[in-house]
This record gives sequence, C-alpha cells and structure tokens, in this order.
Amino acid sequence: MTIPAQFDAKAVEAKWYGYWMENNYFHSEPDSRTPYTIVIPPPNVTGVLHMGHMLNNTIQDVLIRRARLKGFNACWVPGTDHASIATEAKVVAKLKAEGVNKADLIREEFLKHAWEWTDKYGGVILEQLKKLGASCDWERTKFTMDPDMSASVIKSFVDLYNKGLIYRGYRMVNWDPEAKTTLSDEEVIYEERQGKLYHIKYQIEGTTDYITIATTRPETILGDTAICINPNDERYTHLQGKKAIVPIANRVIPIIFDEYVDMEFGTGALKVTPAHDVNDKDLGDKHGLEIIDIFNEDATLNSFGLHYAGKDRFVVRDEIAKELEAIGSLEKVETHLNKVGTSERTKAVIEPRLSDQWFLKMEELAKPAIKAVLETEEVKLYPNRFNNTYRHWMENIRDWNISRQLWWGQQIPAYYFGDGKEDFVVAETPEAALELAKAKTGNAALTVADLTQDADALDTWFSSWLWPMSVFGGVLNPESKDFKYYYPTNDLVTGPDILFFWVARMIIAGYEYAGEKPFTNVYLTGLVRDNQRRKMSKSLGNSPDPLDLIEKFGADGVRVGLLLSASAGNDILFDEELCNQGKGFTNKIWNAFRLITGWEVADIAQPEYAKKALAWYEAKLQKTLAEIEDHFEKYRISDALMAIYKLVWDDFCSWFLEMIKPGYQQPIDRATFEGAIAMLEANLKLLHPFMPFLTEEIWQHIAERSTDEALIIAQWPETKAFDASILEGFDFATEVIAGIRTIRKDKNIPFKDAIELKVVDSENASDNFDSIITKLTNVSGIEYVTEKVGGALTFRVKSNEYFVPVTGSVNIEEEIAKLEEELKYNQGFLKSVQSKLNNEKFMAGAPEKVVANERQKEADALAKIATLEQSLASLK
Repeated sequence: MTIPAQFDAKAVEAKWYGYWMENNYFHSEPDSRTPYTIVIPPPNVTGVLHMGHMLNNTIQDVLIRRARLKGFNACWVPGTDHASIATEAKVVAKLKAEGVNKADLIREEFLKHAWEWTDKYGGVILEQLKKLGASCDWERTKFTMDPDMSASVIKSFVDLYNKGLIYRGYRMVNWDPEAKTTLSDEEVIYEERQGKLYHIKYQIEGTTDYITIATTRPETILGDTAICINPNDERYTHLQGKKAIVPIANRVIPIIFDEYVDMEFGTGALKVTPAHDVNDKDLGDKHGLEIIDIFNEDATLNSFGLHYAGKDRFVVRDEIAKELEAIGSLEKVETHLNKVGTSERTKAVIEPRLSDQWFLKMEELAKPAIKAVLETEEVKLYPNRFNNTYRHWMENIRDWNISRQLWWGQQIPAYYFGDGKEDFVVAETPEAALELAKAKTGNAALTVADLTQDADALDTWFSSWLWPMSVFGGVLNPESKDFKYYYPTNDLVTGPDILFFWVARMIIAGYEYAGEKPFTNVYLTGLVRDNQRRKMSKSLGNSPDPLDLIEKFGADGVRVGLLLSASAGNDILFDEELCNQGKGFTNKIWNAFRLITGWEVADIAQPEYAKKALAWYEAKLQKTLAEIEDHFEKYRISDALMAIYKLVWDDFCSWFLEMIKPGYQQPIDRATFEGAIAMLEANLKLLHPFMPFLTEEIWQHIAERSTDEALIIAQWPETKAFDASILEGFDFATEVIAGIRTIRKDKNIPFKDAIELKVVDSENASDNFDSIITKLTNVSGIEYVTEKVGGALTFRVKSNEYFVPVTGSVNIEEEIAKLEEELKYNQGFLKSVQSKLNNEKFMAGAPEKVVANERQKEADALAKIATLEQSLASLK
C-alpha cells in the first residue's frame, strides 16, 4: 500500500468515519461485558455547532473511545432538546416573515409548522458532530419530543401531582415579554446596569403638601395602590391615616405603615405596586391592597396605562418622566446602578407578573441529591470546588415554576371541566382524565368533548431532567433490559453554567424515580474564551466556525488544540495557534510513521544500541501509561493528553527513532523494526481517543486488518512492571550526549569526525547506555580512567568528569584565552554576590527569599569557576 507523503485529513476523515459507521462499531447492545455509558447533554434542536459543543463533545468522545479500547461495552447516547422558547421563537419569526401571525393559528396548525421546521433543521448539529469524529451510538438518537420521551414526561408529571408535589398557584412569576412566557428563577440572569432614580412627588389628599418617592420605574406609578412608610420613621408620623394622590392617574391611595420599608433607601417612602413586584405583592396581601396590572403580555401598557396604552414600557418610562416634570411632580433624577433581571434565552428584561402557574415542590425532593454529592459522594463533581456552588443552590432551593405559555413542548396533562379553580383533573390521557372527572363530579354523562386541556406546555428542563432514564425507557418501563443494563450511567460532561438547571435536577429525578444516582462522575468543562478572555459569541465576532477550523487544521488537529489547554472547570483561552499546534503534531506522527516504514528491513543481527533503545522505550511507555491512567482517574484529560504528547514527540520521535535509525543507505534488522512497529502501535492506541482519524489511518497502513482488528476496537496497552533504573540510566546518558554535542557545536567539530571520550569515574557510572552515547555522538570509544586527562575539553555530569581530547580542529591558545576570560567574569560575579552576603545591613533587612536566591547564585558561581579551572588545567 502506497503511503502518501502528506497526511490528507479531509480524505482520511471521510474514509474512516464511513468505515466505522458501516461496521457498526459505535452501536451497543446489552451483553456480558461491563457497560460504560455516557448520555450527551442534548444540544438545542435549533442549534449549530459552536466552540463549547466542540470542547464538550471532544471530551466525551475521548472517554468513550478509551472505554472501548479498555474492553467496556461503550454506549454514548446522542440526541437533541426541543428547546421550547428558542424553537418557538424561530418558528414564529419564520411565520412572520411569510406574513402569518401565530395568534391567527390554532395550536395544531402551529405545531405542524414547528414539526416541519424541526424536521428540516433539527438534525444539523448532530451531523456536524460526525465531522468532529463523535462516535455516538446514532441508532439510539433521541429527541425530547419523541413519543416515548413525551410519554415519560407526562407520566412523571402525573406521578408527582398524585404525590402532592405539583400544585397550581396564583403567584408572582418572572415574565419574558419577548417569548411571552413565564420563566423559572434559575432562568433569570441578573446584570448590573446604569439606570436612573426618579424622585416623584405625591400630593397628600386634602392638602398642598406632598411626599416624595424614589423609584427606578416611573411607568409603574399607574399601578400604584399604596405608599408605605416605616412606622419608626419620625419624618412621616404626621401622615398616619392620610391618603395620597398618584400623579397623572389622579387615583387616591392609602398611606400604610410597615417595618419592611428601608428608611435609608431613597426618601424612606415606598410606592407599592402589588401587580409588578414580588415584595409589593406580599405587602399588598398583608394590607389588603387593590391589585392593578398595567401591562399586556408583551410589556406594552394596557388600558390602565391611560393615554400610554399600547406603548412599550421603556418608551413610556421616558415619556412619563417628561409629563411628570411638566406637571411639577418630578423633583429630581439621579444616576443609579441597579441589578436588572434578564431572560437567559431571549435576553429581554424580565417583568414580574401575577399569573396562574404550575409549580413543583423542591425542598424534600432535593434532600437525596444533596446527600449524594455532599455527604456520601455517590456523585462526584470534577473539579470539586463546584461542590460549594451546588450546596448553595440546593440548600436554598425554591419551588420550580414548570409551566410555560408556549405551544411547542409537552402540553400539561391537566383537564378542566368547570369554572371553578379546582374544577380540573390530572391524567396521562384524555380518556383517563374523563374517568377521573366523572368520579370527581358524579356526572356520568360527561364526555371527552366536555374537557379542556391546559394550554400551557411544560418547561423544557422538566423534560431533560429525565434524560439519563428516559433515553433507555426507564421512566415508562423501569424493568426494561436497556435501563437495567446501562443505568446508572458513568460520566457526564457538561458546562458549570447548567449545574443547577440540568445536573442537579437529573440527580433529583434519578433518586426520585430510580432510587439511585443517574451518573457517577460529572466533569465540568470551562467556557471557551478568546485570547482577550472574552466569552465566545457571534455578536462579538470572536467565535470561529468549528467546521472552518476542521477544514483548515483537520479534526484531529482541532481536537488536540482544544484539549491541550482544557483543564476541568477552567476557562480555555482559545487561539487558532492551538489548532495549528495540533496539526503540527499530526504531521510529526505521520512523518515518523513514514520514516519507519521507509527503512529497508534485513535479517541481520540486532545491534546492542537497538536492544537498549527498545528496552528504554518500553519502560518509558509503561511509566507514561501509569501517569495517563492516574490522570484519567482524576479527570485531568488535558494532562493525560500532554503526557502522551511528550511521550510521542520527545521520547518516540526525537530520541527512540534517532537511536534505532540505521546508517545511511543501511538496512535495519528485523527484530528492531518489529519492535519499533510494536511501540508505534502502542502509541497509536494511546493517541486514538484524542486523534481517531490519524491513528486509524496509520494502524490500517501498518498491516492488512480484518474488521475485527480495527484500531477503534483494539485493546488498550497492558500495564506491566518496568525497571525504573533503565529510565534513570538513560536520563544520565542524555546529559552526557548533551555535553558532547555542546562541545561539538562550540568548537565546530563536525559530526562526521569521530572523537574520543574518557571518563574519570568518581561515581562508578554505568556503561549500560554507552552504545547509545557512541551512536548519537559519533564517539570512537569510551574509556573509563582514574586520572584527569591533559589537553582535553571537559564537562561534568553529576560527579563524573568527561574529557574529550582535543583534535587538530581546536586552537588550544584560543580556547585557553576564551576560558580565562570566562573565568575572570565569573570570579567578578562571585565577588559582587559575596559582598552582598557579607553586608550585615543587607542580611538583616533582605527577605529570606532574596537571601536564599543570593546564596544560590554564590553556589552556582563557585561550581562554574571550579569547572572552568579544571578545563584550563587540562589544556595547559
């Protein structure tokens, strides 16, 4: 088989991914082997591959490919999330562009459009993952809106409702006016923004006096139903029993007193708008205040907004400030920094809103999940510093608002049959709901047509918290073969930004439905940032297209580039140069393979240096293998790759191949060649999880392989005992080699000119690697002597002194002059250092670290001077 001079990543990637797919290497079925299972964090069905996906899925692929090589029954389940808010927004935008308004459609018509959109675009990101080399079990691909997945969600809702954990309540919620739906507390991102504090004057009824209120939202005065004052505030005791008039609205409202008010903030008087602030709602309930909602669902003002009706809240803010100023009710305006809640999905500013919603009680449900991570450590977070974040969230958990005012998603299985708030039943099907309704009402004449299903959909996270169970059918059938075999899964790889959204909730669901953890280890990746530490985003234009990177550097190059700097939980400062480094590594390995296979092989005796080289590399491989296993055990994936990188680049390509390389136009002996191929194959196994395409290509070039001998299903290198003294001996030999090479370089002695080497053996140095030293430095012979050699150049390795007798190419006089100049410089340097150390003032005042540094300088200078003096003595 002809080996191309250049590695063609594009051709190789297409060839081997097709081969792996054709031979079904990614698919898993339960068998007698130990399972190793990963479920993919399902990307939004609306999404395309970005750098975060690239990092996350590369790590998962590394873990799953390594598990296959280690003999596990590896199963990586892929899939996508229906992403209620994001997908519905895209479909609405598409329809709007076509002149269709969602409000003009019935639910079934809209869902038809949503499914058409999903069928057309929904598989894009999974196809892109294949370009990366992701070895998912594509036959198991799931979508959170698949019939069985939706049935699992509905079943869990009904179960939790019947347990008394789900309830319907009229509560203040977070309203996203762009998506026109409620959000859970965790989906609100608080941002510090520069705003204004408006000081507004409210006239006291029946007087010309007024009270000033400070607010950041002047538009909401149209919904004011009281002014509240702290009863301990002596400034306002005269207002007991009084009323005030709301400017513009001219509505008379009571002045109430409550210790809730902070006397130090603003003017110490608070406007109370129960429909638009959760704390105001609590005050309103306590004092029996009227509730006036001034907003439509899109945050424009309704009829209570008077002449501002139909206008956006932020437009009204500016206009109402001008009107207040015009009528003399605006005292002053100050700049004010405050936290503003925004939608995690649409980025719209959240509007507090009173609404009937469905909630899940979380306090009791969370307890087993708290214990599993923080006490028993059945579930481990990597890095474990995220335990503190987990603890904070879980110990301060609030009831989960699980309903959304959307059509795309699982429709809430509550069925209404009357006008009262309690006139509903909850069931998995309309037929089951009808039976419950008949029993509840005693009306046997009821039909399904008399029932109306709740229009809301469930929060998407209420679907994905079941993911590790539902992908294996475990919610609908806990006794299913797949569920009992693959669950709990092994590792979860995800971002820390969804530690609570998804990870914690999956742990909660696992203990609630399966009675055990959903996974054992959670590897939390960092965020991918640019080299200015900015988060990657399309708006900043700093996020490269992953497919463009793969086109430019090859999938293996991109994978290596990302992972070399991707330590758990730490942000990655991405630079394309990292991918270029990965590409360079790819080429290095390819060229090393071409070098080996380009040698002529002959049945000749194996040289001593080759035997030593093979013994050394086998030991080095085993030492590195132990390090790699330790790194993987601790989820230090980046460190594992770096250990392999150094082994292959430094030890294999730079040292090992140089040691065994035959002479010019000379053949290599068969034993050494076969040993080199065995070492190369071991390297390929270690590299395969990180660089699957390159390694499979080389593996298949080395020999004719049957389909059951492909690298993807080969056996991970076996861990064996090794002799550490071989590694120590070689490290010593490399220092000797470096010393000789330095002399050759400094004295311009060509490599073709053989030189002698004599060793004054004060440490009984081993001659174990003399054959290697001889080959790599062109030494004609190594002689161990007891006395120093005159007329020679010297260097020292530990306590052993090495002498290279000078040849005619070295000018002795010039060399002596050079050494004397260097000696003079070092003696002067030593004198200046010792003057500091002999200075009492310096020694008394200098930090301990500085003094230690000066003492080290002294020791280094003394050692250097001794060596120079010895070299001079040998030349004179």
